[in-house]
Amino acid sequence: MNKAYIFLFAISIFLLPSCGVFTVNKSKDIPYMAQGQLDNLPEKSLNIFFPKNKKECPVVVFAYGGSWESGKKELYSFLGKRLAKKGIVAVIIDYPLSPAYKVPDMALSVAQSVKWTVNNIANYHGNPDRIFVSGHSAGGHLTALNTLKDDYFDQLCVENPIKGAILIDAAGIDMYTYLKEKKLASGESYLKAFTNDPAVWKDTSPIYYLDNQDPQCLIMMGGKTYPGIKSSTERFLDKSEEIGYEPIYHLQPSKKHVPMITQFIWSGNKTYDWIEEFVKAK
Repeated sequence: MNKAYIFLFAISIFLLPSCGVFTVNKSKDIPYMAQGQLDNLPEKSLNIFFPKNKKECPVVVFAYGGSWESGKKELYSFLGKRLAKKGIVAVIIDYPLSPAYKVPDMALSVAQSVKWTVNNIANYHGNPDRIFVSGHSAGGHLTALNTLKDDYFDQLCVENPIKGAILIDAAGIDMYTYLKEKKLASGESYLKAFTNDPAVWKDTSPIYYLDNQDPQCLIMMGGKTYPGIKSSTERFLDKSEEIGYEPIYHLQPSKKHVPMITQFIWSGNKTYDWIEEFVKAK
């Protein structure tokens, strides 16, 4: 994420008011994982946005994108505020990043943030029995992985509590095929996150854990997104049809990758209607 993009992002957020029904409260920088709590993983925290006058709300835990190597939760306060205005508790998380940490570390951290949310979200007007996850790009990959693969929750000695996933132009859905085809040189940024081991690529590709009993995914993809995202999403949809799994899929034909998340700056964006319908139906 370059400096010009961050500046534009910040100005857009500052200029655009948040519209909705509910007054929003915010609690920030709440640790969900202590230093060394999970082996070598660092302390990480989250921000919570919740309706002031409504309780038992559905909850969305959001992980940002940034190629598994960049990002911070503060950039996504606009999303938290707008979801809370619509009666959804939003939990915006930080997680460990490459090159210091690998994708399995990130996935375990996301699972820990969800576990923390289940145990504590009633204090912030959320319903612990209605936990959803969401992410853009790399964050979409990590949340899809936790939705379809129980191993990370098994490591935490809890059952997978996720009721559904909201994937926003998710990267890495089939990273195994992508990296095999690309034949990247050792040390390239993706390999710093996914390692040089094809077994790890496959183990951390959500598509290989899909079955027809999994929680439903709401998938949004830009028609002008990156070819790797397009091809892996299409393979995911093909496999879904083969096994009788039924995701909800929205193609946004004119959207590129970054605008798939910046569109959420506008509170009247139709994507919020899709999310509301998805989380309130379960």
